[in-house]
Amino acid sequence: MREESMKKEIPNCPNGHGAMKVVKADKKMMFRDMTIAVAAEQYRCPTCGFGASTVQQAAAAQKALADAYRRRAGLLTGQQIADGRKKLGLTQEELAERANIGIASIKRWEGTTIQSRSMDRLLRTAIGGEICGDPCSGNRPFSVSRIKLVLRQFETKLGRSILKKGDKMLFASKYAWYADTVAFRETGQSMTGATYAALPYGPQLNNYKDLLIAILKADEAKAEPLTEEEERIIQKIARTFPRDRMIYDAAHREPVWKEKETGAMIPYSDSARLKEI
Repeated sequence: MREESMKKEIPNCPNGHGAMKVVKADKKMMFRDMTIAVAAEQYRCPTCGFGASTVQQAAAAQKALADAYRRRAGLLTGQQIADGRKKLGLTQEELAERANIGIASIKRWEGTTIQSRSMDRLLRTAIGGEICGDPCSGNRPFSVSRIKLVLRQFETKLGRSILKKGDKMLFASKYAWYADTVAFRETGQSMTGATYAALPYGPQLNNYKDLLIAILKADEAKAEPLTEEEERIIQKIARTFPRDRMIYDAAHREPVWKEKETGAMIPYSDSARLKEI
């Protein structure tokens, strides 16, 4: 019965040449800034050469490509991250806590998602047995110019101004907070390194009264450029909350704000519990 079942799983050539065979071929392809060679398995017709991959084969090829790139770039592969974690006897959640990042990031990095160099250094430290990262700044140095860059990017996507002189940043802070926390949840690193407090009008930049003038005077051209992933996150937030009131109300529905005492810090570890996006 098992042999018959396996035979049924072998796809037939669409050109009528019968069952195809599994072959493994070395392929070279451009990935980011490198030409990567990987051995990819697929089904191929021995008669006409038609090739096709199953979902499992395509996933395996994608993982091989990601890990080949990481080896070339000097980054930990998904398997090395998993092996280092298991050597310490840690679950994915425990490694995330040790590195002060979201568990979703650990899962992605042990799969096919490639970590940044700064996150790779953080992982190496955590796998080395140390507690690392900053739960309040999101594993990134604080940058006023980057706050301004992020808010200007939101203005471009929203088609209106959200950073205004004399404003209490009621809405701008919400956009910045979601940008930072969603980025942390999805990449393991905030966008700006800002800290946030739970205030009566929702999540707010810590010491926002002192920061507003500094942000307005900051030169966003001097900030570290946004990555493609960060731009994607900003676009997603702008589409989800196209109006100020929408993001303001959403932030007030978030349990991670409602459960905090007034003035308490909102750690980035809470990003895994966001409900509105």
